[in-house]
Amino acid sequence: MSRTLFISDLHLDSSRPATTAALREFLDTATDCEALYILGDLVEAWLGDDDDSALAEELTALLKDFSAQGPALFVMQGNRDFLMGEAFCQRIGATLLPDPTLIDLYGTPTLLMHGDSLCTDDTEYQKFRVMARDPGWQAELMAKSLEERRQIAAQLRAISKDAGSNKAEDIMDVSAKEVSRVMGEHNVAQLIHGHTHRPNSHQLEAGKRWVLGDWDQQGWYIEAKVDSTELINFYIKQ
Repeated sequence: MSRTLFISDLHLDSSRPATTAALREFLDTATDCEALYILGDLVEAWLGDDDDSALAEELTALLKDFSAQGPALFVMQGNRDFLMGEAFCQRIGATLLPDPTLIDLYGTPTLLMHGDSLCTDDTEYQKFRVMARDPGWQAELMAKSLEERRQIAAQLRAISKDAGSNKAEDIMDVSAKEVSRVMGEHNVAQLIHGHTHRPNSHQLEAGKRWVLGDWDQQGWYIEAKVDSTELINFYIKQ
């Protein structure tokens, strides 16, 4: 039976090899799918498509091998990998998607997002998001050496971790008002996103909202078929 898969928030990092191993095993079992959508934060930090780290090379090989076996592969940028671009996607045989993207999921119009733009109550983060997606700011960053970018990425992660520890939980979650607005604007009854690390499915007045989980002790994916959609988790061997 045809199926389409969705994942996000793997936060792959050289310090967490178990997660990369879990992705390898997942891809091995997913080659029969029609399509795999990666909805952002595939890695903990992406320095640009010229990243020459061992992790970047391993990830490129994994995804290139997966797409070569037939499934369509789609990649959306997240807040950790907003520098992931066309060059990387060409190398792995993937299509880079804008955020948001509207697809027809077995007859159901479905909106795909990373999810960070839905967290409008976190005004401090939204200011950073606007800056990080500014082409001029990105060009200035990419003009720096890889080593300089590594240092900047480490600084940004530390700032993000510190800021997150001082924020109320509800501020870092999506805004119900923004979810309703976005779903209405795109005239959809189904939304799939990640970012918040709060895997669940929510039945709303506007329709169904599916939230992917992050990969840590467990991995998460959504499997959609013609007659069903399911949020599935599995344990990651440490």
